[in-house]
Amino acid sequence: MTDTATAVEHLDVVIVGAGISGVGGAYHLTTQRPGTNFVVLENQESFGGTWITHTYPGIRSDSDLHTFGYRFKPWTGVPIASAEEILTYMGEVIDENELASHIRYQHQIDTAEWSSADRRWTLGVRRLDTGEHVAFTCNFLWMCQGYYRHSAGYTPEWPGMDRFDGPVVHPQLWPDDLEYEGKNVVVIGSGATAATIVPAMAAKTSHITMLQRSPTYFAAGRNENEVAVMLRELDIDEEWVHEIVRRKILFDQSQIAEAAVYFPEMVKDELYGRMREYLGDDYDMEPHFAPSYRPWQQRLAFVPDGDLFQAIAAGEASVVTDEIETVTETGIELASGETLDADIIVTATGFDLNVLGDIAFTIDDEPLTFHDTVTWRGAMFTGIPNMLWVFGYFRASWTLRVDMLADFMVRLLNEMDQRGASVVVPEIPAADADMPLAPWVDPENFNPGYIMRGLHLMPRQGDKQPWIHTQDYWLDKDELPQAPLDDGSLRFS
Repeated sequence: MTDTATAVEHLDVVIVGAGISGVGGAYHLTTQRPGTNFVVLENQESFGGTWITHTYPGIRSDSDLHTFGYRFKPWTGVPIASAEEILTYMGEVIDENELASHIRYQHQIDTAEWSSADRRWTLGVRRLDTGEHVAFTCNFLWMCQGYYRHSAGYTPEWPGMDRFDGPVVHPQLWPDDLEYEGKNVVVIGSGATAATIVPAMAAKTSHITMLQRSPTYFAAGRNENEVAVMLRELDIDEEWVHEIVRRKILFDQSQIAEAAVYFPEMVKDELYGRMREYLGDDYDMEPHFAPSYRPWQQRLAFVPDGDLFQAIAAGEASVVTDEIETVTETGIELASGETLDADIIVTATGFDLNVLGDIAFTIDDEPLTFHDTVTWRGAMFTGIPNMLWVFGYFRASWTLRVDMLADFMVRLLNEMDQRGASVVVPEIPAADADMPLAPWVDPENFNPGYIMRGLHLMPRQGDKQPWIHTQDYWLDKDELPQAPLDDGSLRFS
């Protein structure tokens, strides 16, 4: 689209996205590498990413904010926070660090073209507020757009959907005027989104049902951090509270993740014990809360104050585990023969991967096939010059990798300056040319539906560093800061 552009602006770095990753990246550039000329391009009307595009009832984090929050700004609220609270926190980061002048809203990137002759990226951009085409050139592209498509969610096609008389709503496209008071609502899905929507709507609906094809593991507990409460009672400075609580949470998470692999039955018993505190000791976990996979093979969502289970215990909500036979005018017929009456159907069925922001990438006029690349430590990719993609953690908070990769980005840019290089690109050396390649994520390790559906679009990984996407914070935190830049895996020029 650059041939129709009316203006061109050159930057050292372009950050794509003003969500949790992009705002964090902007902070680190301004503080660790002052003088860097950069912009953040965001296609929404404001910052926030997930926390502004998702407006369904009860929208909240499924990670604790002590670790989902940035390492440089203490989180002082409850561990599981609402979207509004998270947006307030991000707004404070922007205001306190004067980042607003760097962010361009309603800028949709359509194309990204790398030219080896010019040694730079050219971005074809549409301004969604004016319709104007503009272009940006940059030395380095920092992809912080997240990993799923915000414009639409994933909804399977069930027989009879076109017959249903009521609204069918996906949480990513929640209508502001949806009236559900006194209605029968069926929420299809069993992940963190369904577990949020059900208790948030339960008190107003006639009845709400969570219909799942297969169960999910949940962790239930009080929405407070006992260590944080204790330290504040002792009048400990918030900077110290922040650091101590983060370390304690991360230590506990590492223990749980390891136990889930080696002692899955013990972890299951612990999760069930917490749920029974709300559901009662006699509640049968079969078939609604007994997945076929081991804990943490898919994301484990925290249910603050057990609100989902409180709604079930109160009779306001129920869980049905079954297959959909067909959708009818007035509800859903199940494979078991049971019928669920519904005035509204909510399809909390997940999302589709967003691969590089759905931007049309070319490298020297050749379209980029991302799946043909091999990752360098889950952040850079063979054959793609001067680009870093932030992909966070599944078993730890996304933002932990945001901070870590920002440190790496600054180190890499400084290395390029010291070498007098304007280009860096990962290249597999000849000695490793026959290295066996594996998927971006090992399905035996982590296998949620959105990953499995999009795995054919994602890069691959090798069997040795630096060609591995570890998805392991506890390994990365030690290795990535020391990752060698002169071992032949990165070509500088």
